[in-house]
Amino acid sequence: MASYDLTVRGAGIFGLSVAWVAAQRGARVQVVDPNGPAAGSSGGIVGALAPHVPENWNAKKAFQLESLLMAEKFWTEVEATGGGSAGYARNGRLQPIADGPALALAQGRSASAVALWADNAVWDVVEATGADWEPNSPTGWLIHDTLSALVHPRQGCAALVKALAVKGVHVVGDAADQGAIIWATGVAGLEEMTKNHHRSIGNGVKGQAALLQYDARGLPQLFAGGVHIIPHHDGTVAIGSTSERLYASPDENDAQLDDVIAKARAAVPALADAPVIARWAGVRPRARSRAPMLGAWPDRPGQFIANGGFKIGFGMAPKVAHVMTDLILNGIDAIPAGFRVEDNL
Repeated sequence: MASYDLTVRGAGIFGLSVAWVAAQRGARVQVVDPNGPAAGSSGGIVGALAPHVPENWNAKKAFQLESLLMAEKFWTEVEATGGGSAGYARNGRLQPIADGPALALAQGRSASAVALWADNAVWDVVEATGADWEPNSPTGWLIHDTLSALVHPRQGCAALVKALAVKGVHVVGDAADQGAIIWATGVAGLEEMTKNHHRSIGNGVKGQAALLQYDARGLPQLFAGGVHIIPHHDGTVAIGSTSERLYASPDENDAQLDDVIAKARAAVPALADAPVIARWAGVRPRARSRAPMLGAWPDRPGQFIANGGFKIGFGMAPKVAHVMTDLILNGIDAIPAGFRVEDNL
């Protein structure tokens, strides 16, 4: 009978990433998910790895910056090991600037990025050129940052599954717990914790997105009209997403997605006639603190939690995986304030 150092419950982006880093370090790992890999919101289609604005700096923004800078090495190793493509690229992002005050604000952030991002990336104000792959800008100016990246969520999880298989780690539907246990069970996990607590630990927030047939591979992602516009490697463009606290059905699309598509077409005329080839809906786990919920599970020795990726799970995953692996395998607690499990209790 196999003996494991770590049981990962949940095969979404947090669970698979922790399993991957732990396996890289030589741990014997099993991943258990009755629904299979990426069955929840990690099986989405958008994958915008976008940074917080470089101002009002805090632990959450610093953690995300470190994770975004780790992403290229993380995904390169995953792809090299398993042979699957995660669709990762760091091609930056363009955003329109609406008016004079917004232009002054963007210029100020350009200066603060120099101090906060150092020479790792830039946040520039650039003049629009009128190219097809640019959002309409009322001022004729755009924000261009070189930190933003993208990954295809569904493909990224599939690439992790392939890489883990090479390490002898497979996702199974059921198995007995062995070794340390990490709960990365998304919305279901937040709901289960809430049942046994005096207040909400977190909740699910529905998102809807669409995939358009338009080849903009290698070009920057765009953010305009509150919509992420993501050019994937396979010649498709993902448009998303909504943020719905109240919803009747977690996996059905409605007029809210039509509005998102209309906003994207208005912002980028090149997409006006691009056909919609797929629609997606899913519920993302949002912890009460709005930051990822990481650390030891109080009163449950040997059990840990990694949950609450919400909209930034894929961007946070490389750093989350290393921090949680350090904690579980080596007893090194480097989880910042605001991310800790007890911050949500």
